[in-house]
Formats: sequence, C-alpha cells, structure tokens
Amino acid sequence: MTIAPDTGIRPFRIDIPESELADLRHRLDRTRWPDELPCVGWDYGVPRDYLRELAAYWRHEYDWRAAEARLNRWPQFMTTIDGADIHFAHIRSPEPDATPLIVTHGWPGSFAEFERIAGPLTDPRAHGGDPADAFHLVLPSIPGFGFSGPTREPGWEYRRTAAAFAELMHRLGYQRYGAQGGDWGAAVSRELGRIRPGHVIGVHLNLIPGAGATAEPTGEELAALSPAQRARTLASWERMKEWSRERQGYADIQSTRPQTLSYALTDSPVGQLAWIAEKFKEWTDSADRPEDAVDRDHLLTDVMLYWLTRTAGSSARIYYERAHADSWGQPPEPSRTPTAFAAFPCENFIALRHLAERHDDIVRWTEFDRGGHFAAMEQPELLVGDVRAFFRELRSREPERR
Repeated sequence: MTIAPDTGIRPFRIDIPESELADLRHRLDRTRWPDELPCVGWDYGVPRDYLRELAAYWRHEYDWRAAEARLNRWPQFMTTIDGADIHFAHIRSPEPDATPLIVTHGWPGSFAEFERIAGPLTDPRAHGGDPADAFHLVLPSIPGFGFSGPTREPGWEYRRTAAAFAELMHRLGYQRYGAQGGDWGAAVSRELGRIRPGHVIGVHLNLIPGAGATAEPTGEELAALSPAQRARTLASWERMKEWSRERQGYADIQSTRPQTLSYALTDSPVGQLAWIAEKFKEWTDSADRPEDAVDRDHLLTDVMLYWLTRTAGSSARIYYERAHADSWGQPPEPSRTPTAFAAFPCENFIALRHLAERHDDIVRWTEFDRGGHFAAMEQPELLVGDVRAFFRELRSREPERR
C-alpha cells in the first residue's frame, strides 16, 4: 500500500485522561433516579432496577483501560476530509492479496462493534478459514460519531459521508474495494457503491435501505407474489406498523431537535446509558435484557465512545440532516454495484427482495434464523461467513482485481 502525498493522514491512539474517568465515576455516584411504575417491564422504557444494576457494574467493575488497550491494538489514524476530522482503524491482513473492505457502523454503534469480526476477516488462516478470503479492513467512524466528532458545520448526512469515505479509500491507495454496513452504515455503504461503481466491487449489507413495506400491500400486489413472498411482505408491514407505533420516538427527536436532547445525554452518563441500552434490548435477538444478545462489556465500551467524546448530539444530527435533505422521502437512486443482503430475523425492518431489486443489483440474499440489528456483535460467525462467501463469488468473476 502506498499513501498519496499531502493527504494529512496522521497516526491516532486512544488515550483518555484519567480526569475524564474520575468525572464519570463522580457523576455515576451522584445519579438522581426517577420513579417507576410497578410491573411494566420494558413497556415504558428501560426498567429502573435493570439500569441501576448496569450503572453499578459500569461504575465498579467495567474496565475502560482494558477496552482502550484492546482497541489500540488496531492501527488508528485521523485525516481531514471536506472539513471534517475522520477517525478510522486500518487493519492490514498478513495475506498480501487480501481484498480491501470498508466496514461502516450506524447509530448507536461505533467502530468498536467490529471487534469480534476483525480477526477472522483479516486473518482467516489463523481462524480456521481460507487465506484467499482475507480482507484489509478500514473501519471509519462516521463524521459526528466518536473520535470523528463533533462535526463543525451542517450537512453531514449519509451521502456526504459516502463521498468522504470514497476519498478516504483513495488516500489509502485502494482502487478496488468492497463495502459492508448495517444501520446508517448500510446507507453509507450502498451510496458508496452507487457513486463509485468503478471502484467498489461489491456491497454487503445487513440492513437494506428502502426495501421494507412502508404502506399496506394491496391485493393486487400480493397476488403477484409467491406464497413465501406474500407472507414476508405481510410480516414486513406488521413490523413497520409496530415500529411506527412503539419504537420511532427516538428517531423523531433526533430528526427534529438533536441539540435539545444533547444536553441531557452529555451531562448525565446514566441518561446516555439508558438511551443506548434500550436500543440494544429492542433491536437485538434478546429476551429479557441486552446481555442476552451482546456482551455487557462490549455494550459499555460502545456507550463510552459516545460519553467520552461528547458526541451524543453530533451523532444524532445525521437523523436531522437526512430528514431535512432534498432527497427525504424519495426512493433510493438506483445502484448497479453487485449487492448482497444478510437478513437477520430480529432486524428492525423486514426487507423484501422484490422491492430491493427495484433499485439494487441483488446477487446474493441470505436469511438467517437468529440474530438482530447488531450482527457483528450478536452473530459474528454468521456475518463473517456471509461476507466471505459474497466476495468469494465476486472474485471468481473479477480475476484482474487488485
């Protein structure tokens, strides 16, 4: 790999001052707890007893320094693109012919959510896999998130982010590469493939924008589908109705008044914890608590990356920018880049292949029987296997790739 001159790529290492950790401990000790209705579970939000337990673990047992050391095993860098500081990990495979792959998180995720897939993807030989399936990984933080935040001007929605990440891959010297993502990372990855079809060899998604049932399907629409497609379409519509009725509040707030919300989340660590932990419960393949699906320490590391960087507000702004963009409410612009979709059953939205194929070149569609929104944390083996299989198929079609 060669880096073009004058790109301003500079090494970065996470090194949080001890004073920040002392301040966190002090704030946790002084939490003002609200009242709670009895016997309502998660219906009104995060249960107080659960959050007390999780906050106590955070205060007394969770080890940020251990998490910091693990993340610092990844080579990390900063660069400035389009006026924004872009933080990213760049993990080179020991296999010289590895495929470059940029993997993008969403909200309330972070680059740390890929901790369990980075090793198998970069060094399959060491994880019982085929070395031909190796990847050079680029794991950026979306502008406004974590160490890529806060942003300093309006307009950082997913399309601008995709353009910035295209420039990032150019600066790293990668002319042909793949993209992978879920949540906002899916929107960014899909857009990256759309605007750079000559450079992006394939896009792998575990959420597919614009492919869910957003209106009640008509009898005519259902009649044109197979029985399996009809059942999935009706299930997609039911889940969309439930989402709009019960789960959309956070997005409405972040799409309209992210600044007002930011004061509470930036001042109260328990507030930030509750705001994120609720999503790890509702969006995962879990039963009673997020830890059914996601390791507790990994969840808290994700929360820490929002808390320590004070980016609750700037990360929420991506919702505002999307909702106020000229393209809001319009169908996705068509992409001709080969696209794969990994469907996990507890994802927020049930994607429909016949809708996805209206605007994407779907060449692979895999439905799993377990897992949810945070696939890299919940089911890393399934996600890794599907990513490997997709790009293996693409390699067989593109022998001249770099």
